[in-house]
Amino acid sequence: MPEQKRIVETVKSGIIDSIRGTGEVVDAAINTVSGTLVNTIKGTGAVGAALTGTVSDVLRGAILGTAQAGADIRDAAKGGVIGVIRGTKEVGVEATESISAGARSVVKSAAEVGGDLGSVARSAVEGSIAGAKELGLKAEDAASAAASGAIKGAGEIGGTAVEQVRKAMTDVIAGVKVVVKEPFKSERKAG
Repeated sequence: MPEQKRIVETVKSGIIDSIRGTGEVVDAAINTVSGTLVNTIKGTGAVGAALTGTVSDVLRGAILGTAQAGADIRDAAKGGVIGVIRGTKEVGVEATESISAGARSVVKSAAEVGGDLGSVARSAVEGSIAGAKELGLKAEDAASAAASGAIKGAGEIGGTAVEQVRKAMTDVIAGVKVVVKEPFKSERKAG
């Protein structure tokens, strides 16, 4: 746990400093998230569950820091997912699972700070599409991974959260038809 807490706190303070310095949330999230992921993955060799845990910790720090700085967490969600894609690409890790873990984390972290879960989930999908296009990945696959991760995160919060996120996933987002792949059923909890 100390390593997890250290990552969250490091990212949180980095985001706060960057936002206060520049006022630019998306770029602060992209740079902080991708830099932290690259350094952590290279330092620990994280793969599989360790990698998705690291992605979750980094994005949680980004959302908490952005909220503490009084900035828009939707921008942090978008920039954070772009940062995940850049960071995983830089160290040669397949991005789809990391995108899903990232979107799951931003939804859960948004709930922690009282954010609009549907808007944050939509921003995470927008970030996945932008990041995928930037790096030559398939935008549809990235969007699907982000949407599925966002709904999974909402499912860990409760039924009302799932409905908010589902509603945000209908339609075309940033020019891409979003297909949610659900290997699970999230309607367990009411509320």
